[in-house]
Amino acid sequence: MTSTDLHLPRGATANARYAVDIGPERAGWTHSSLRVVELTPDGTHTFTTGDGEWIVLPLEGGCTVQIETASTGTSEFQLLGRKSVFASASDFVYAPRDTRVQIASGAGGRFALAGAKCERRLPARYGPAPEVPVEERGSGTCARRVRNFASADSFECDRLIAVEVITPGGNWSSYPPHKHDEHRPGEESELEEIYYFEIDGSNGLGYQRVFPSRAGGSDVLAEVRSGDAVLVPDGWHGPSIAQPGHDMYYLNVMAGPGATREWRICFHPDHVDSTGGYR
Repeated sequence: MTSTDLHLPRGATANARYAVDIGPERAGWTHSSLRVVELTPDGTHTFTTGDGEWIVLPLEGGCTVQIETASTGTSEFQLLGRKSVFASASDFVYAPRDTRVQIASGAGGRFALAGAKCERRLPARYGPAPEVPVEERGSGTCARRVRNFASADSFECDRLIAVEVITPGGNWSSYPPHKHDEHRPGEESELEEIYYFEIDGSNGLGYQRVFPSRAGGSDVLAEVRSGDAVLVPDGWHGPSIAQPGHDMYYLNVMAGPGATREWRICFHPDHVDSTGGYR
């Protein structure tokens, strides 16, 4: 892919239903998806999950989520949500494949739909915010906070892996550069990845690097702002750089073809000696 295919500025994938709409067809891969829906007060949004599993994650505001299946009827979940992605982790809802989902919000808000094509049909479930594992990763100018709400070892999905990262202004995250584009049992898993960004404060920005791990591989250095996304079909990715004075948020959505749902990464060899990995 070219750099213009990998960096999707705010509005580049917008349509009448979604502010962001990235599916396998748009990304040129097989599994990972991300949508962002914006609801006005008393607004509703309905979609069918089809052959994918989806997580409804409030970015701003709360909502009611109804999930309807042919076998079990309708389940309803109340999401308290949050004021903004910088405020805290949020509660969320898992919607299985082959279901109908309705999101309704009295006050309005913005909601991410993180999805992946899958095979198994798991039960609909609620994920409470206090149970989201929060990891302080890295140190010094590489310190960042990771909210592992749907990481491979914290919440059961069939294919989907999703986490949030807060990078303090002036810091680097996704560093040292790493990759997960090969199936190497016990060492590396093959995962397609979407980065969705929001920057705290007006006129804030950040930078995202993706560079080739093979001849002709993905290569981009993007200036990112709120609402932008970067696709990582392959290649080394990192650092993610936050402008001083402006914290940076990104939502990572990952999935792949491997028989086992796992997040195994390989660090770039040129950076291991100086960093020791995620320290």
